[in-house]
Amino acid sequence: MTVPGLAGILLTGGRSRRLGTDKARLVTDPATGETLAARGARLLRVVCGGPVLEAGDGVSGLPSVREQPPGAGPLAALAAAGAELRARGHHGPALLLAVDMPGVDEALLRFLGTWPGEPTVVPRAGGRLQPVCARYGADAVLAAESLVVAGLRPFRHLLDLVEHDVVDEAVWGPVTTGDPFADVDTPEDAARHGIALPDRRDVRHRRRLDDLPEAP
Repeated sequence: MTVPGLAGILLTGGRSRRLGTDKARLVTDPATGETLAARGARLLRVVCGGPVLEAGDGVSGLPSVREQPPGAGPLAALAAAGAELRARGHHGPALLLAVDMPGVDEALLRFLGTWPGEPTVVPRAGGRLQPVCARYGADAVLAAESLVVAGLRPFRHLLDLVEHDVVDEAVWGPVTTGDPFADVDTPEDAARHGIALPDRRDVRHRRRLDDLPEAP
């Protein structure tokens, strides 16, 4: 059952420099061919009763929007997606999920989506806040836009500005398993998650194809 009034935003626009390939396109399940982007989209659709968008290049099958300039960071992506959500008539909270967290599951997202406290809730793991797997209230989404306009991109500025709850592992841990916030930034990270990287020749070929102009 989806959470009524909750939108979803999937972040896929990271540059993946250390990984050497587009992490959003990595296949997490060889049996089905499901990519990280498709997995994130599926989870958000299952949990969120409101509109679900991708902030990125449109690799997930979701309606997509891109922060400007591209690659400006997750706060700018949240702001761009928030503006699109309001254009679609959504003025409530949004669940933000980075595409490169294959350990995040439905149970954790549902836990965040139904958190009864502040509209903005951010989990903490290993002493560090996890702002790209969190729920943001409507006030936080609007504040993100103001910060981006002012040239402030780090997420800490947003959390300094809006009231929010922080939930520690003792609270969120029982609803999930493993290390949900372990991301995929390097080839070693991918190997730990059992994700095979594509042959670099295939990556270069796909990039050349992506650079070709569209047919008239």
